[in-house]
Amino acid sequence: MNNDIYSFYELMQTYKVKIPIIQRDYAQGRTRNLPICKNFLKTLKENIINNKTINLDFIYGNVEKDVFLPLDGQQRLTTLFLLHWYSFAREMNMDSSIRETLKKFTYETRLSSRRFCDALLNNAISVDDSAVISEQILDSKWFFISWKYDATIRAMLKTIDEIHKIFKDVDSVWDALVNKKNIIFHLLILENFGLSDDLYIKMNARGRGLTPFENLKAEIQDKSAKENWEEERSEIDKFSYKIDNEWTHFLWRNFRKDNSVDNAHMRLLTALVMAKLSTGQLLKGAERIEMIRRLNDNHSDRELVKYIDGETFHYIYTVYELYCALVASDRLPLLNLDLWRHKPEKNLLYEILLGTNTSYTHKILFYAQTEYLLRNDEIIQERYEEWMRVVRNILSRADITVDGKRNDIVRSPEAFYGAINLVSELAEGCGSIYHFLYTTSLTSSFAREQVKEEMLKAEIICKKPEQKGLIFRTEDNELLRGKIMFALECANYKSRMEEIDFGLFAEIQVVFEKYFNKELDNSFLDFDKLRRAMLTIEADGKYQYYNSNFPH
Repeated sequence: MNNDIYSFYELMQTYKVKIPIIQRDYAQGRTRNLPICKNFLKTLKENIINNKTINLDFIYGNVEKDVFLPLDGQQRLTTLFLLHWYSFAREMNMDSSIRETLKKFTYETRLSSRRFCDALLNNAISVDDSAVISEQILDSKWFFISWKYDATIRAMLKTIDEIHKIFKDVDSVWDALVNKKNIIFHLLILENFGLSDDLYIKMNARGRGLTPFENLKAEIQDKSAKENWEEERSEIDKFSYKIDNEWTHFLWRNFRKDNSVDNAHMRLLTALVMAKLSTGQLLKGAERIEMIRRLNDNHSDRELVKYIDGETFHYIYTVYELYCALVASDRLPLLNLDLWRHKPEKNLLYEILLGTNTSYTHKILFYAQTEYLLRNDEIIQERYEEWMRVVRNILSRADITVDGKRNDIVRSPEAFYGAINLVSELAEGCGSIYHFLYTTSLTSSFAREQVKEEMLKAEIICKKPEQKGLIFRTEDNELLRGKIMFALECANYKSRMEEIDFGLFAEIQVVFEKYFNKELDNSFLDFDKLRRAMLTIEADGKYQYYNSNFPH
């Protein structure tokens, strides 16, 4: 070995080689890159057959504690690793010392890629002329189904097949690679030249960068390791293993879009971080509000990892585990409740992961649903819907404006923060929300008037459970949308539940059902006639009686 000239095996003997987080996926084996890969392999074959030495130019990187971190050249190094594995599997499979040397090549980018490389070396593969090696690997007991979704592994499998097609008739490949050193390269340690990792940005610009999710995942893994958040967990229970296997497999089966789940991961992680920023103490005041705004506007924010502390990390882990288990066992409860303009496209989980117009309100409803599911081992459909009904009523209570529109109550990060904290406080009693509201004093000041109304309705339901259906039917009215104080006041309510004439209240509910339940349906003639009649009434020189004088 001359100074900076190495063969691949010599590099493995000298350093452990780790493909760093900042590197893109292995790309030479991708379908669109296969012609390049084939030409590269054919060139290597030609030099091996003719016993000539080919120099693959410079491999750039840095060394940290005997670990070489390539910043440019990882594509060539990965292809060389696969070629060495192939020749090892054909010719040297019983040599444990060689196996351990080749194991020094690893990936930091993805845990699945790293484990796949180890599995290749730890398990015997039959290499004969007629074999399709990738099919053997895919059918092996040790191959995780979720590995199919790793772009690096998919590319590696294609390269392995190409290596076999090109080299299956070549003898003594191992000898050519290791002893004769027919393939070499120059190793350039950047720090020896006063260069830093910043040079990587220019070196790797020609390739596809990591997606925001891949960056975030690697950063979370790194932060978790440094902070010892998972020191008690086994390897297969750690975040890094789960996110590359079970959780990604779960999203791929149920929520993939354009053959990717990276965006779904980012949307879920962002929604969870937004909630925990609101209830936690990591940020305060204007800084917290601004970050909530940023995350709502951009679920791929590059600084998201900064706002994941230990508590948020464990919350993310728990929520992933929760929804994986519920969906896999078909126990995710259906929400048979009208959410009006916030009706999710399929369900609240789908809305968070793939929704096209996901709002602050959707994220609060999802947080409320998640709190119920986390806090209640047994999912009781009636109790779940009662809980979600109360949250819906609070979030849907905005009045109709003078132009006939009904704005969202939560349309700012300040309102999101207030609503999340109210829901967090209410969640203490989400398993029996009406009993909780009837017996508990609340500290949150968000939506104070509507919360006061919900406490009144809770008192009615606790004392007169036979009136629950009547209250629900009134709440579900298109015009009232959960806010029924006007109807209760028409039934003689002033300050005490005992004042309510429930017979009269039932008649009022019927009137609302008949005349005010299809606000946005132009084919509902009774309502349309009433609205037109009210618009003939002059008030303060304007004919806007319906908009400006109808009690809200």
